[in-house]
Amino acid sequence: MIYFMKVNFIENNCNIVNNGKFNMDFDLSILNFAIEKKINYAIIRFYQWYPKCISLGRNQKENCCSNLGLDIVKRPTGGRALLHDKELTYSFVSPIFNQNIMESYKEISDGLILGFKRLGIELNYTKNEHKNCNYCMNISSGADISYQGKKFIGSAQYRKENYLLQHGSIPYELDFKLIEKIFNQEIEKENIITLNEINPNLSTRQIIGALKEGFIEKFEKVTLRK
Repeated sequence: MIYFMKVNFIENNCNIVNNGKFNMDFDLSILNFAIEKKINYAIIRFYQWYPKCISLGRNQKENCCSNLGLDIVKRPTGGRALLHDKELTYSFVSPIFNQNIMESYKEISDGLILGFKRLGIELNYTKNEHKNCNYCMNISSGADISYQGKKFIGSAQYRKENYLLQHGSIPYELDFKLIEKIFNQEIEKENIITLNEINPNLSTRQIIGALKEGFIEKFEKVTLRK
């Protein structure tokens, strides 16, 4: 059996910037809406954060980092903690079509890869590495996305009642000094890359437009699963 899935975008949000609590509550409300209405399509949102905020993975404790007076929120999704500052975040809600977690991660990541390809940026999957650290970008799973061998996009997922919510962080810049203070550990800067290092001339509007096209190509124009 072949599955196709329509994708719907929450529009007019290129310039919407909200605090961490709003962003996490809003994404969880989309997931709950999908479950309640038993939707058969994907809902995708792009957004940014202000003020800068630390998000903790679903199963992390607050003592895993020092907030240094910054906002701190708990994500509904798993994974490790992140500092959200100069970045574009995506959230993706959809039914689960019998995929395991890694399969669904990669299908969503395929949409991101197709989108960045439209901007002339060739991305790949990272090598799977497990490390004992609290900062998300220091860890690579087989479904994270890299550029020329360096981790670029990290994602995390939560599943509920046969639906999934996935978050992903696309960093424009990273304040490594602040991140090292927050997590009290050395950041492997040589293994991480940001969008401004790849191409500093892309606008948020351009990036969102390309990613929308990538998701449409992945989920509406090709098969989701066979």
